[in-house]
Amino acid sequence: QVQLVESGGGSVQAGGSLTLSCAISRNTFSRYSMGWFRQAPGKEREGVAIINSDAITAYADPVKGRFTISQDSAQNTLHLQMSSLKPADAAMYYCAVDRRWWLLVHEVADFYYKGQGTQVPVSS
Repeated sequence: QVQLVESGGGSVQAGGSLTLSCAISRNTFSRYSMGWFRQAPGKEREGVAIINSDAITAYADPVKGRFTISQDSAQNTLHLQMSSLKPADAAMYYCAVDRRWWLLVHEVADFYYKGQGTQVPVSS
């Protein structure tokens, strides 16, 4: 059973930066997708960024050029670097993993394994 634990959330002012991390344990998939999705109060879940076992990345349009997804070489930590944050970015952020390596960024919220989330409030 893959386990994921997010960290790094916290209050940030608009225009600021924040890096989220996700500790991943028991990921034995040789091919996989890893990603981040978010959910703001009253809104649907939204895939934010994805990286697969071939290190191919993709981003949702609202965060392109501002967010960067990465993983360490051991593939047991996933990061999301966020810059130029906007109030619209405020949400609970979740990391997720799936053995289906071909999935797309808008599908991250439907990944099989998900963490508990970390809150990112953004003040204007």
